[in-house]
Order: sequence, then C-alpha cells, then structure tokens
Amino acid sequence: MSQSATSIPPMPHDDPAGPGLTAGVDLGGTNIQVGIIRPDARIVGRSKLKTDPDAGYDAVVDRVIRGIREACADAGASFDQLACIGVGTPGPVDPTTGTVLEAVNLRWDNAPLRASLSAKTGRPVSVENDVNAAIFGEWKHGAGRGASDLLAVWVGTGVGGGLVLKGQPFSGHYNTAGEIGHMILVPGAAPGSRSLEHNCSRTAIADRITQLIRANRKSALAAAVRDGKRLKSRTIAEAYQSGDELVCEVINDSADRLGMAVGSIATLLSLERAVIGGGLTEALGEPYVSRIRAAAIREAFPKAVKQMEVVESALGDDAGIIGAGLLALHNLGV
Repeated sequence: MSQSATSIPPMPHDDPAGPGLTAGVDLGGTNIQVGIIRPDARIVGRSKLKTDPDAGYDAVVDRVIRGIREACADAGASFDQLACIGVGTPGPVDPTTGTVLEAVNLRWDNAPLRASLSAKTGRPVSVENDVNAAIFGEWKHGAGRGASDLLAVWVGTGVGGGLVLKGQPFSGHYNTAGEIGHMILVPGAAPGSRSLEHNCSRTAIADRITQLIRANRKSALAAAVRDGKRLKSRTIAEAYQSGDELVCEVINDSADRLGMAVGSIATLLSLERAVIGGGLTEALGEPYVSRIRAAAIREAFPKAVKQMEVVESALGDDAGIIGAGLLALHNLGV
C-alpha cells in the first residue's frame, strides 16, 4: 500500500456513522469493493465480494446490493441511512441515464445499471466510469487537490483515464473523455498491440514477460511461467524491486511509453498535474512513477509545461470507492 493509506484514516468502529452517508461502489471485473462514506470522505464501513460476471447482469447487480448491505452492517448503519449510492464501473457511461455503454470485462453492453439499482434499493443512484470516480476522489481529497487542470491515469488490468479541466470534471460531448488506454501508441504494429493499453497495462506487461521467458530470456519468474501461473501485480513488483533484469526492462519500457503519452496529453491540454494510480502503480510504487514522470517531462512542450507535476495516487485502492460516493453526492445534490 502506498503512503496514500494514511491520508484519510478509517474511523474507529465505535464512532457514530453520522448523517449524510453514501455508499461508494468500485465495480471491477474481478471484485466489488464497497465503502460507506461520510461527507468528509472518511470510510466507516467496508465490504468486498467477487464480481463473478459469468453469472450474468442480474446476479452482479444483486451482488452489488449485497455488498452495500454488508458494508452498512460493518459501519453499524442501516441501509435506510444512505443518502445515495455511487458506482464506478469500467467502460464508458451515459451519466444522464446511468447506462453502462460497454464494459468489456463485465461483458455488458447498454446495461441500465442506475435504473436496476434504484429500482431494487429505492435509493438515488449515480453511475460513472470507474476512473472518473477515482479522479474525483483524488481531486477532492487526494493527490489532485488544488489542481484546476488534471489528468488521472489508472494502470491495472487495463489502462483508464479521467480529466478535470478548468476546475470541473470533464467527460466531453460523448461522455467518454479520458479513455487514454485506447489511444493508438504504435500505429504500424499488428492488431492487438497498437494502443496504450496493449503496451502499458499489467496484462500487457505480464504477457510480454511471459513471451520473453518462453523465448529463453532469463528471469526469476521463469518457474512461475513454466508452471502456468498468472503473473499478478505483486509478483511482478517483487521481481522489479529485486532488480530482475528482464522484468525491469519490460516495466521501464512500459513506463517510458506511458510517460510519453502523458507528456503529449499535457502538451495538448496544458495540464498542471497528472496523478498515476491503479493496482500496478500501487504495487510498483515511486520508482515506476518516477520513470513515467521523467518521460512525461521530457516529451512535454513548451518549456512551461515541463513544470507539470506527475504524482502517485494518495488514496490508493480507496480512490474509486471514495470518489464514487462523493461523486454521487455531487451529481445528485443530496
């Protein structure tokens, strides 16, 4: 866990939950994480469940509700105390209807998530892209605080992004702004290897390490690859921190590419700060962020933009939960 974990300490369980509670839901392809959030961004109750998207849309919705109820119980609060529910979900979202337009890792298309949750819970519901939710949390209470022009890049299974411009969250005309992972990075490469996500996500890094080991490159991860084990962020991070030559080569190349994209976006939008987060970032820590920072500043133009800050998430794994809950309060005006 990064230094983020101490930025907003959890409240003791014997503290009263207080008024104005909201549920923040970080809905991922693997896990559903829920926090009961006070208006000051303190998490007073938590739960975590497996998403199990193969069970189908309705089953996932029911698991989200179960997670909210379990988090309420952990907070010592009743479900009726919730002012609203905020959900951060993968993929582009129509915020006016709360419809998830396309979530690849959930296998959803045009999923009416807000309508489904609202009908089953009787509570006001806000649905946003997961990284848009995370950047809102960082902007209000984390590493983005005080910035009026901000880019967030979240590196995990994929690569997601979000923007704050002129002191307001920015989603663009089609509500898809910030989808940095789908930017074309290598136009002449083979299909499936052209985008930022294809080159810089944890999935891409694990695949590249695996391919190179199978091509007889030496690495401490060779035994895990031979045994068919999936290379997780923690495993990759341990090899990186121990100085494994192959792993460092792959990660540093990925960080350089990501930094080049961040610097190019900063040039385009004249950004003052970029926040780098997500599971892989949290596992690799400051050396990884430092590499991204150096590449971003090197590519940024003109000289004034080279003053931009590139910083690690302060809220860590809680950014999506906190952001989803606070964004619901913001969007719904409750």
